[in-house]
Amino acid sequence: MNQILESKKKNTSNNNDVIDYKNNSKINKKILMPFKIQIIICIAILLSSLSIYSFHMYKLSKKENISKSLIDSFNITTLYSNGNNYNVLKTSFEDSLNENRIHVIGLLEIDSINLIYPILSDVTEEYLKISPCRFYGPMPNEIGNLCIAGHNYKNYKFFSRLNELNKNDIIKIQDLDSNIVKYSIYEKYDVNSSELNCTNQNTNSKREITLVTCNSLNNSKRLIIKAKETG
Repeated sequence: MNQILESKKKNTSNNNDVIDYKNNSKINKKILMPFKIQIIICIAILLSSLSIYSFHMYKLSKKENISKSLIDSFNITTLYSNGNNYNVLKTSFEDSLNENRIHVIGLLEIDSINLIYPILSDVTEEYLKISPCRFYGPMPNEIGNLCIAGHNYKNYKFFSRLNELNKNDIIKIQDLDSNIVKYSIYEKYDVNSSELNCTNQNTNSKREITLVTCNSLNNSKRLIIKAKETG
């Protein structure tokens, strides 16, 4: 009799254990559910961010392709240019204004950082997405301080590698008459975005250029590279 009672107690105990296990499993699922939802949300945000970034890089790539086509057009234009007549190169934008006319006024080349881009005559946000732009000063290779602005996308394109330049590095400017002038870097510094002293045209009748871009570490600063004609 005692054995039967003890056996029943054991069975009852085992049944309770099973019930407790099931209850614990349900509780654990309830606890884990919010974490699963958070993980799903995080994955969705990550995928969305990657999609946006990929689309942004795709658009930048399209703009740079325009820049490369302008270089080809520039080379053809300078080959057949006469006198001081500056040719107007026309290109169309699939995703911008209707019928834009881009004035390419020269070619900027820096061998030490593998940079070569056409120089556009005017500064607009749309043009800066295509190539560096003249925002102040004379035409390429004329007396004065030619100031050229370019974006820093931190992706080794446009002016993103200017920080690697050092004093005495050479910058080459080719104008529409196929003249190539070499400029030697003599100064490199940061300024606040509101400071415009770098555009000063007092060059003692010499030819100079100033390259300007955003500081890669601080968007409120601008990186300035100044160079003067070398003999």
